[in-house]
Amino acid sequence: MKDTLLAWLEESGPFAFLISLLANTAISLLAFVPSVFVTAANLSFFGLINGLMLSFSGEVIGVMVSFYVYRKGFRFLSKKTSVHSSSVLKKLSGITEKDAFFVILSLRIFPFVPSGAITLAAACSSVSAGTFLAASFLGKIPAILIEGFAVHQVLNAGWRVQLFLVTCSLLILAGIWMKKRIND
Repeated sequence: MKDTLLAWLEESGPFAFLISLLANTAISLLAFVPSVFVTAANLSFFGLINGLMLSFSGEVIGVMVSFYVYRKGFRFLSKKTSVHSSSVLKKLSGITEKDAFFVILSLRIFPFVPSGAITLAAACSSVSAGTFLAASFLGKIPAILIEGFAVHQVLNAGWRVQLFLVTCSLLILAGIWMKKRIND
């Protein structure tokens, strides 16, 4: 199946790149879905360097589209409800551009901090789109490198290592789900 998909992607040329960019944008809009799976697909189909560049491009496009969509949605909701009275949002609205830049940059550097949460918080604040884009662009460089090289190592590991990692991930997710059910 992978050979068939790979052949289709190679024949698709620019269309395959577009699919990847759209997938990254969709994942960014969904807020809390990890992009690691798109990164893994990009590395598998396009190689390490091209896959990293494509993942980086998709992530940057995705955070900007999400920023604008979230900001429009937040403004719409704040007119209809009292969402703007939240103490967290009041604090975010008072942050300076310089501080916002460094907060966004520092959070973007870590690839396993939910990107959607950062984008949502920034969209709900008074940070400008330019500051957000600059901080996200610079922060995504090390984040994609860290994520890409981690994914690359997993993809090149033996099946036993991959099975172990999948099993651990599923056990962690099951534990989180069970804890949530018990607490609810």
